[in-house]
Amino acid sequence: MVTLQTAENALKNVYLGVISNQLNVAVNPLLAQIKHSTSNIYGKEIRKAAPVGINGGIGAGAEDGELPLTSKTNYVQFVAQLKNLYGRLDITDKAIRATSNNISSFVNLLNDEMERLIEASNFNLGRMLYGTGDGVIAVVDAVNSTQGFVRLLGSGIQNFVEGMVVRMQDISGSNKHLNYTFTVTKIDKANNYVYVTNHNDLYNGSIAKNSKIWVQNSWDSEITGIEGIFSNDTLYGLTKADNPWLNPYVSTDTTYISDNAIQSVIDHLEDYANSTVNYIATTKAVRRLYQEYLSAYRRNIDVTELAGGFKTITYNGIPVVGDRFVPDNTMYLLNTNDFTMYELCDWKWLEDESGRILKQNPNYPTYTATLVKYCELMCDRPNGQAKIANIATTLTPPVEDDTSGSQS
Repeated sequence: MVTLQTAENALKNVYLGVISNQLNVAVNPLLAQIKHSTSNIYGKEIRKAAPVGINGGIGAGAEDGELPLTSKTNYVQFVAQLKNLYGRLDITDKAIRATSNNISSFVNLLNDEMERLIEASNFNLGRMLYGTGDGVIAVVDAVNSTQGFVRLLGSGIQNFVEGMVVRMQDISGSNKHLNYTFTVTKIDKANNYVYVTNHNDLYNGSIAKNSKIWVQNSWDSEITGIEGIFSNDTLYGLTKADNPWLNPYVSTDTTYISDNAIQSVIDHLEDYANSTVNYIATTKAVRRLYQEYLSAYRRNIDVTELAGGFKTITYNGIPVVGDRFVPDNTMYLLNTNDFTMYELCDWKWLEDESGRILKQNPNYPTYTATLVKYCELMCDRPNGQAKIANIATTLTPPVEDDTSGSQS
């Protein structure tokens, strides 16, 4: 007979391993390339020594002359707080009782809940990987309280999905002390509209232009994603103004995507940061443009398979991955060997003092289980990463006829 204890045992002993594998490997092709570590964690912080420059004790001299002076490698300490990632699922008491005499129905019930939890977690983890860490997923351009939608300023529509619970706040205006919670009901990508519940909370300028939107409770609490390395003025407790080597390379000297545009950035990282690019992430629109470019030049389009079963095209053997969450008109060129996901532990169920993970919601005939992980993404060598910004959405100027050579 299926009981509440049966459900707990299944969640602990059967589903936890599957969920952990899905969220560590199958979430996103980039995450699958990044190593995980439990080292360098002290209390609630990550403290990591990072080398700056090279050892200076090198030199030439006379046969009987003075030897070079010793010069140790300089180190700085990176410090970052572990971020708290949560995922929750609900099971009703009625559902458990309805399947108590049918193990097959009970398994289907749990499978359905697990798939929904993994789907939601995959979306948010994939989004965080390319975020800044502050949790902001979009900026308000205008609101329509009558029809209940928010028009976004610039990009960000890719960060929304129906059912997501978000908060909005005018952090600089007269209502900066107020924030409002909404549930996303519909997305209009063509017009850059996000429809939400609680229409009345959009009235009287409470949510004004330039208000920030973030996932519920996530303000300044997400992992430091790829864009955070480029846009944050402070990184791992150090200011970029005082530590210019923290600045990654940004190329804006191209109007359209090409082999030359990509190779010039790769050459810069090799020459000035001793970094070897092994992963390229861009939008799917830019990836299509690059495929069009290769076809126009009659070059081979090679495909590779990454960890987690992801397939993608390549540039000289480097995977070129189209990712939903990369900002518009952007291409990141990364050395994933420089990244580590530091974690206090792998994904675990939140347990009470008695070891129970399914807890009744007060005043409701439902039970909740919470998945938790304490972690942070850190890059040992920010200046070894690069991005191409402001890539044109069309192949202009027209591609010239060039049948020489082929891409490998």
